[in-house]
Amino acid sequence: YRTKTTDLFMLRARGKSLGNFVRSPRWCALGVLAVGVGGVGACLLSGAFTLSATDVVMKAPSLPWSHSGYFSSFDHTSIRRGYQVYKQVCAACHSLQYIHYRNLIDVSHTEEEARQEAAEAMVAGDLDEEGNPTQRSGKLFDRIPDPYPNDVVARNANNGALPPDLSYIVLARKNNEDYVFHLLTGYSDPPAGDSVDDEMAYNLYFPGNKLAMPQQLFTNSVEYDDGTEATVSQMAKDVTVFLRWAAEPAHDERKRIGFKAIIIMPMLWLVAFYMMKHKWSVVKSRKLAYLPAVRTKYSFAGYTRRGPPVS
Repeated sequence: YRTKTTDLFMLRARGKSLGNFVRSPRWCALGVLAVGVGGVGACLLSGAFTLSATDVVMKAPSLPWSHSGYFSSFDHTSIRRGYQVYKQVCAACHSLQYIHYRNLIDVSHTEEEARQEAAEAMVAGDLDEEGNPTQRSGKLFDRIPDPYPNDVVARNANNGALPPDLSYIVLARKNNEDYVFHLLTGYSDPPAGDSVDDEMAYNLYFPGNKLAMPQQLFTNSVEYDDGTEATVSQMAKDVTVFLRWAAEPAHDERKRIGFKAIIIMPMLWLVAFYMMKHKWSVVKSRKLAYLPAVRTKYSFAGYTRRGPPVS
């Protein structure tokens, strides 16, 4: 009882001393200083993290692409229309240096159509007798020619901006096809309080919202060979599918081989399981014992029986 009472008195005394310390002028001054510093820091942070219209970038919504399934293939009619959009619109500035005309065969064009497409292009040929470069009609083994001879000419023609190569552009961007499609259809006027230069365009899905490439797709700017109505969304969808194929021409073949592997692998697994249980298990569970040589009464010259001693 005495111990508990003593502890209670000591706690009360400590509480009084702590209260006196808190009410001291020095402690109050430190508290006011801490509150002031915290308020100033909060104001600075709120100013640093204030969002403006240019800081907000919309995320590209996910779209139901026909080739996104595990066993789905490309829409090859869309690839053909997308190649037409690229040829008539995108090829003026963007290259496609990893695609050859032979890649179009049995994908979007027949062999004869691919030959005609290649013949319409002029590519660098051999040097003449005086050492001057020449040009010739393209062939199936030629790649789709670049619009500019080098990067310097490309920058000078586009106000200092270098148009990227489109061979892997879909796989090189986050959200892949969704980003490319919404980028092509996401042009709009800048919001109130924001402005863009004459050489730039406002795009909702581009980081920073200011893009050096102006809007390129307009209704009926391309006349499709199959009679499909060339709306902005239709052209954006078709050229996105074409660029997705250009980034992975073996897409359909990869899924076809994967489907065959799914069918064959269970059969091979059953064969391997049978071999393990009925053939390999005998070898795996076998025990080999090596016993030292021991002299017994059966030992004679030139021969020693191996085994335990015989009594």
